[in-house]
Amino acid sequence: MMAKILVVDDETDLELLVKQKFRRKIRENIYEFVFAQNGAEALEKLQLHPDLDIVLSDINMPVMDGLTLLNRLPDVNPTIKAIIVSAYGDMENIRTAMNRGAFDFVCKPVNFEDLDVTMEKTINHVRQLQNTLKAIRENNILKMYVDETVLNFMNHREFENTIMKNETLEASVMFVDICGFTAITEKVPANAVVNLINTLFDKIVKEIIALGGHVDKFMGDAVMAVFRGDYHLDRAIDAALAVREQLEGAEEITAGDRTFKPEISVGINSGEMISGNIGSASLRRLDYTVIGDSVNLAQRLQSAAKPGQIIITEEVYEKAKESFSCEKIGEVSLKNKAKPVIIYQVLA
Repeated sequence: MMAKILVVDDETDLELLVKQKFRRKIRENIYEFVFAQNGAEALEKLQLHPDLDIVLSDINMPVMDGLTLLNRLPDVNPTIKAIIVSAYGDMENIRTAMNRGAFDFVCKPVNFEDLDVTMEKTINHVRQLQNTLKAIRENNILKMYVDETVLNFMNHREFENTIMKNETLEASVMFVDICGFTAITEKVPANAVVNLINTLFDKIVKEIIALGGHVDKFMGDAVMAVFRGDYHLDRAIDAALAVREQLEGAEEITAGDRTFKPEISVGINSGEMISGNIGSASLRRLDYTVIGDSVNLAQRLQSAAKPGQIIITEEVYEKAKESFSCEKIGEVSLKNKAKPVIIYQVLA
């Protein structure tokens, strides 16, 4: 993943020097640099580039110096970290910079090998912060256990703009519905219904997490899960098979005078989708989720699935047929699809 770095220095030849010293990493899309000549200009650049990861800043600059910039950084981007690169290497300046939030300090004249190591260390730290915050935001079930102060921070506009970057990505989406559950809710007390569905959700969620997926949301008696990264389609199908096996081996559940045998119907699709914060900012209700035709199609496939079936499209079948045993079902008409869609069910 490319790191985006803001260099703040009034020395005009520094930009050329940085581009020369890091030309290989720039060419290989490891580093991307943005330049500013003082702290005030740096704040403007931070507004224009909310995806910046770290800042390299001098101390002594016109208009706004580096120490003042350090004080302003948390208001603009809560996770960005700064490395001070300055000829003022006395202990007083180092202590002042550290007290104002600098992550590290490099003295001029710059040893670029040392600077590169320092940058990598700082970028890794920022990535850990970003991944931790992103995981909390993505896994909606954690909202029940997170302190209100943290939730308010996560809903803060600056946080949304800088950490939860809207992006287009390749991923797989799975919708898992607990079949026949609506009928039992009409005959069983509310507490029993909630305990029953939470028990089943626990079984489903454990298999999703075990295969590197995350729960995007719970929708009534259904679960939406997203799988990203390497082999995301294979992991999504493996998770569906694991959930089905779990529930096939489960005993019938007695609730009141009703007996319920848990079964699931699953729709899986893979392709391009948009990941971002969707909801109402005025209500402070934003969900970090995925949207797009690929997601909608996965939900339609689940609706077409019968109890025990894991349904995929012909396009997904072509990607998965070497790893999974599948059976062609045929053409079905799906909502908002002009033409019938050929579907397959995953057997094993």
